[in-house]
Amino acid sequence: MKLLLAIVQNKDSNRLSSEFNQANVRATKLSTTGGFLRSGNTTFIVGIEDDRVDEALSIIEQTCQSREQYMTSPFSLDIPLDTQSTDPVQVQVGGATVFVMPVEGFFHF
Repeated sequence: MKLLLAIVQNKDSNRLSSEFNQANVRATKLSTTGGFLRSGNTTFIVGIEDDRVDEALSIIEQTCQSREQYMTSPFSLDIPLDTQSTDPVQVQVGGATVFVMPVEGFFHF
């Protein structure tokens, strides 16, 4: 058995949840916040059998698309004002970051 932690952008979370339900993949959905863009994410916790890991990863890959958006850098008092840029910067967001971990034991009470 494996434990998947899939961190996805909020825009993809409802669709991924629906795809998991259709494929009978049980997942727990948590609201999280990313550190880099300080924007909302959703983290899915999935306990799944070894032979279904590729299926779950395929669902995530097909559902969570990366996209580009513009953002302004957050104002920081740590950097002198003359070097701080307020021009929008194009960044790539979305997609998914997935961690696959072995499970030593699984208990359902």
